[in-house]
Amino acid sequence: MVRTLLVRGLLLGLLAGLLAGAFAFAIGEPRIDDAIALEEAAAAAEPAPADDGHSHEHGANVTRGQQKFGLFLATGLYGLTIGGIFALAFAGLRGRVGPRTDGGLALAAAGTAFAAVILVPFLKYPANPPAVGDPETITSRTLLYLAMIGVGLLATAIAVTTSRRVPGGAWPRGAAAVAAFVVPVAVAYLLLPTVNEVPAEFPATLLWQFRISSLGTQAVFWAAFGALFGWAADRAARPASAPAPAAAPASA
Repeated sequence: MVRTLLVRGLLLGLLAGLLAGAFAFAIGEPRIDDAIALEEAAAAAEPAPADDGHSHEHGANVTRGQQKFGLFLATGLYGLTIGGIFALAFAGLRGRVGPRTDGGLALAAAGTAFAAVILVPFLKYPANPPAVGDPETITSRTLLYLAMIGVGLLATAIAVTTSRRVPGGAWPRGAAAVAAFVVPVAVAYLLLPTVNEVPAEFPATLLWQFRISSLGTQAVFWAAFGALFGWAADRAARPASAPAPAAAPASA
């Protein structure tokens, strides 16, 4: 059973990754082109460095066409990885927590994963276009982003545990779960440092268009993957139709 779920997760994750790549290509790539054009214009406006008499070798640049092809490769590999991890987690959760139907559990798990792993860190540390941000702080920014992912996962675990221990119907348990999720996230937002390395002259409209397209790419992936995995899970759980009874022999 686990092997079947794993194969299903890998294939559907790949498909959802390619769908997300198509969204990023259509919506996000024009924003990246605009950001690169701004970077090149700013670099052209700077005075050329003085020649020190030494030649400087540069590696071959990756063209935008190669980068756009790499986009689909990256989202496809992302889908394969997430699909495999999700399938294993789904196998562990199946029949233990969440909705009773496999399709409902898949949708709930995908939505929860999107909130915990994507939305929580994004709201604190949103994505920036190319050439925005200090290269020397990339390590600290990465660690802060990973810390927010950890906070989102921890908040999810606390919320699930709380909802299972609170007596009453769906409304009290749901309200307690939401509060248990929001409180640690809010505390982390207050305690962790804010990172703002966007130059003042960078167009605000372009910045937020890029950030929305980045979040939209993740939303497309998780929505597509959750729906596809849920549909496949419900279809696999559907009992096979009973064979038609044999026709009675004709009477003499």
